[in-house]
Amino acid sequence: MGFLAAEPAPAQSVERVILNAAFWPDIEPGECREAMRLDGTVTPARLRSALVESAGHVNGQLAAWRRLREAEGHKTLADISAEHVDGESINVARYRRAVHCSAAAILVERLRNFDATGKSATHAAQQRTDAMADDYRREALWAIRDIQGADRTLIDLI
Repeated sequence: MGFLAAEPAPAQSVERVILNAAFWPDIEPGECREAMRLDGTVTPARLRSALVESAGHVNGQLAAWRRLREAEGHKTLADISAEHVDGESINVARYRRAVHCSAAAILVERLRNFDATGKSATHAAQQRTDAMADDYRREALWAIRDIQGADRTLIDLI
Protein backbone atom coordinates (compact mmCIF):
# COMPACT_ATOMS: atom_id res chain seq x y z
CA MET A 1 0.00 0.00 0.00
CA GLY A 2 1.40 3.41 -0.98
CA PHE A 3 1.20 6.83 0.57
CA LEU A 4 -0.50 9.62 -1.36
CA ALA A 5 0.28 13.16 -0.23
CA ALA A 6 -2.29 15.85 -0.89
CA GLU A 7 -1.54 19.49 -1.42
CA PRO A 8 -2.75 21.74 1.43
CA ALA A 9 -6.36 22.80 1.05
CA PRO A 10 -7.08 26.47 0.38
CA ALA A 11 -7.72 28.60 3.42
CA GLN A 12 -11.28 28.06 4.62
CA SER A 13 -11.91 31.46 6.18
CA VAL A 14 -13.82 34.06 4.22
CA GLU A 15 -11.32 36.70 3.22
CA ARG A 16 -12.56 40.27 3.43
CA VAL A 17 -12.45 42.51 0.39
CA ILE A 18 -9.58 45.00 0.40
CA LEU A 19 -11.07 48.46 -0.01
CA ASN A 20 -9.04 50.45 -2.50
CA ALA A 21 -8.72 54.16 -3.24
CA ALA A 22 -11.89 55.55 -4.83
CA PHE A 23 -10.61 55.49 -8.44
CA TRP A 24 -9.41 51.89 -8.35
CA PRO A 25 -11.44 48.67 -8.03
CA ASP A 26 -11.49 46.91 -4.67
CA ILE A 27 -9.41 43.74 -4.40
CA GLU A 28 -10.96 40.32 -3.74
CA PRO A 29 -8.38 38.06 -2.04
CA GLY A 30 -10.26 34.94 -3.15
CA GLU A 31 -9.98 36.00 -6.80
CA CYS A 32 -6.23 36.41 -6.41
CA ARG A 33 -5.95 33.08 -4.61
CA GLU A 34 -7.73 31.35 -7.50
CA ALA A 35 -6.06 33.26 -10.35
CA MET A 36 -2.55 32.77 -8.97
CA ARG A 37 -3.23 29.18 -7.83
CA LEU A 38 -2.31 29.90 -4.21
CA ASP A 39 -2.92 26.99 -1.88
CA GLY A 40 -3.49 26.83 1.86
CA THR A 41 0.18 27.46 2.64
CA VAL A 42 -0.51 31.13 1.91
CA THR A 43 -2.44 32.26 4.95
CA PRO A 44 -5.15 34.91 4.64
CA ALA A 45 -2.99 37.36 6.61
CA ARG A 46 0.04 36.86 4.32
CA LEU A 47 -2.10 37.20 1.20
CA ARG A 48 -3.80 40.33 2.54
CA SER A 49 -0.46 41.93 3.38
CA ALA A 50 0.92 41.18 -0.09
CA LEU A 51 -2.23 42.47 -1.81
CA VAL A 52 -2.28 45.71 0.18
CA GLU A 53 1.37 46.37 -0.67
CA SER A 54 0.77 45.45 -4.32
CA ALA A 55 -2.27 47.68 -4.69
CA GLY A 56 -0.30 50.57 -3.22
CA HIS A 57 2.58 49.91 -5.60
CA VAL A 58 0.36 49.63 -8.69
CA ASN A 59 -1.63 52.71 -7.66
CA GLY A 60 1.65 54.62 -7.33
CA GLN A 61 2.87 53.45 -10.74
CA LEU A 62 -0.38 54.67 -12.28
CA ALA A 63 -0.76 57.89 -10.23
CA ALA A 64 0.13 60.37 -12.99
CA TRP A 65 -2.01 58.48 -15.50
CA ARG A 66 -4.92 58.47 -13.01
CA ARG A 67 -4.65 62.24 -12.46
CA LEU A 68 -4.92 62.80 -16.21
CA ARG A 69 -8.01 60.59 -16.42
CA GLU A 70 -9.61 62.35 -13.44
CA ALA A 71 -8.92 65.72 -15.11
CA GLU A 72 -10.85 64.37 -18.11
CA GLY A 73 -13.81 63.78 -15.78
CA HIS A 74 -13.48 60.04 -15.10
CA LYS A 75 -14.32 59.06 -11.52
CA THR A 76 -13.20 55.42 -11.68
CA LEU A 77 -11.07 53.15 -13.83
CA ALA A 78 -14.23 51.39 -15.00
CA ASP A 79 -15.61 54.73 -16.30
CA ILE A 80 -12.84 55.06 -18.87
CA SER A 81 -13.83 53.97 -22.36
CA ALA A 82 -12.12 50.66 -23.09
CA GLU A 83 -12.81 47.34 -24.74
CA HIS A 84 -14.97 45.00 -22.71
CA VAL A 85 -13.96 41.36 -22.49
CA ASP A 86 -16.20 38.92 -20.65
CA GLY A 87 -18.44 41.82 -19.64
CA GLU A 88 -15.70 43.82 -17.96
CA SER A 89 -13.45 46.72 -18.94
CA ILE A 90 -10.09 45.34 -20.06
CA ASN A 91 -8.43 48.07 -17.97
CA VAL A 92 -10.10 46.75 -14.81
CA ALA A 93 -8.96 43.21 -15.69
CA ARG A 94 -5.43 44.47 -16.34
CA TYR A 95 -5.37 46.38 -13.06
CA ARG A 96 -6.42 43.26 -11.21
CA ARG A 97 -3.72 41.25 -13.03
CA ALA A 98 -1.08 43.81 -12.08
CA VAL A 99 -2.04 43.64 -8.41
CA HIS A 100 -2.32 39.84 -8.37
CA CYS A 101 1.02 39.29 -10.11
CA SER A 102 2.78 41.82 -7.90
CA ALA A 103 1.38 40.08 -4.82
CA ALA A 104 2.44 36.68 -6.14
CA ALA A 105 6.00 37.98 -6.61
CA ILE A 106 6.06 39.17 -3.00
CA LEU A 107 4.75 35.84 -1.77
CA VAL A 108 7.24 33.82 -3.82
CA GLU A 109 10.11 35.85 -2.39
CA ARG A 110 8.81 35.49 1.16
CA LEU A 111 8.43 31.74 0.72
CA ARG A 112 12.00 31.49 -0.57
CA ASN A 113 13.32 33.49 2.37
CA PHE A 114 11.34 31.39 4.83
CA ASP A 115 12.29 28.03 3.33
CA ALA A 116 15.87 28.76 2.38
CA THR A 117 17.83 27.14 5.18
CA GLY A 118 21.42 26.20 4.62
CA LYS A 119 20.68 22.53 3.94
CA SER A 120 17.36 22.67 2.11
CA ALA A 121 18.02 25.47 -0.35
CA THR A 122 19.82 24.58 -3.52
CA HIS A 123 21.19 27.07 -5.96
CA ALA A 124 18.94 25.72 -8.73
CA ALA A 125 15.82 25.98 -6.55
CA GLN A 126 16.68 29.55 -5.62
CA GLN A 127 17.22 30.44 -9.27
CA ARG A 128 13.80 28.97 -10.18
CA THR A 129 12.16 30.99 -7.39
CA ASP A 130 13.93 34.17 -8.48
CA ALA A 131 12.86 33.56 -12.08
CA MET A 132 9.26 33.00 -10.96
CA ALA A 133 9.23 36.29 -9.02
CA ASP A 134 10.74 38.06 -12.05
CA ASP A 135 8.05 36.55 -14.30
CA TYR A 136 5.30 37.80 -12.00
CA ARG A 137 6.87 41.27 -11.88
CA ARG A 138 7.11 41.34 -15.68
CA GLU A 139 3.42 40.41 -15.98
CA ALA A 140 2.51 43.18 -13.53
CA LEU A 141 4.59 45.71 -15.44
CA TRP A 142 3.03 44.68 -18.74
CA ALA A 143 -0.46 45.08 -17.30
CA ILE A 144 0.42 48.56 -16.00
CA ARG A 145 1.91 49.60 -19.34
CA ASP A 146 -1.11 48.19 -21.20
CA ILE A 147 -3.43 50.35 -19.05
CA GLN A 148 -1.27 53.38 -19.86
CA GLY A 149 -1.37 52.55 -23.56
CA ALA A 150 2.43 52.41 -23.56
CA ASP A 151 4.77 49.91 -25.18
CA ARG A 152 5.66 46.94 -23.02
CA THR A 153 9.37 47.29 -23.70
CA LEU A 154 11.53 50.06 -22.28
CA ILE A 155 14.87 50.58 -23.94
CA ASP A 156 17.51 53.01 -22.76
CA LEU A 157 20.57 53.80 -24.82
CA ILE A 158 23.72 53.89 -22.77
